[in-house]
Amino acid sequence: MNNGILLALLAYAVYSWSDAAVKALGGGLSIFEIGFYAALISSVCIIATTPRDENWLHFWRMKRPWAVQARALSGSVASVFSIIAFTSIPLAEVYALVFLAPLFVTLLSLFVLKEHVGPWRWFAVVAGFAGVLLVVQPGFREVQFGHLAALFVALLAAISVTLMRSLSGQETRTTMLGFLMLYVLLFNGVAMLATTANLPTPGQAAILLFTGVFSAAGNILLLRATRFTPANQLAPTHYSQIVWAVVIGALIFGEQPDAVSIVGLAIIAGSGLLTIARERIRLGTVRWNPFGRNRL
Repeated sequence: MNNGILLALLAYAVYSWSDAAVKALGGGLSIFEIGFYAALISSVCIIATTPRDENWLHFWRMKRPWAVQARALSGSVASVFSIIAFTSIPLAEVYALVFLAPLFVTLLSLFVLKEHVGPWRWFAVVAGFAGVLLVVQPGFREVQFGHLAALFVALLAAISVTLMRSLSGQETRTTMLGFLMLYVLLFNGVAMLATTANLPTPGQAAILLFTGVFSAAGNILLLRATRFTPANQLAPTHYSQIVWAVVIGALIFGEQPDAVSIVGLAIIAGSGLLTIARERIRLGTVRWNPFGRNRL
């Protein structure tokens, strides 16, 4: 196993613990307070560890401003809905729905880009949604707003991927990240002040610090991974988060997925991997990428 794969696996493990910390904050702070403080800490860490070949002084310079703003807007909205999802439903169920994003990318490629979608990718889409039904089990369990929020995050992530692919090679990483940081901080900051702006307790501050630092660490590790291994080859490592969701959910939050849910999670992972494999065969590349989910 090469260094890039190992770094990507470590990055997704770190991301998973960051998401778990967000879940632990639920009920104690509002979603906007969590979003603002976590993004602020993460942004400081990312800027402080910027490689020498990247310059933040000119991040505001854009070649395609509307696409950059659309990507930043989708990311800021997705960050809010992801906090809603993580603080209200089990970790494994959040990931099950968020991992529909590659399948949404396939649908967008059909309806927006007018690309041909073959039988194998249609099978992956149908299987993925069937897997979600096994995990969420609507009709047998109550479908909460957190489930809808996670589904919306997946759709926004797919839109973000489509925008990022169109911007590839035209905009710098600092431009993409810089505007995402601004949007997330401004959106959550204004909403926080307009609703409830409470200072976190020492315990909450410690968890927020953990959340922000681990989120930034995941971003940095994933970026380092792409220096050893092409981003397309790292895409399958994203699904290691399903394992972390089950383990962390059981050990920390007492979430015990039943056998049907485990089968559903396996189907979702399999459908995503099938989508990746078919796109690599058909296009020589993968439409999904390790930075698809908007996060700081």
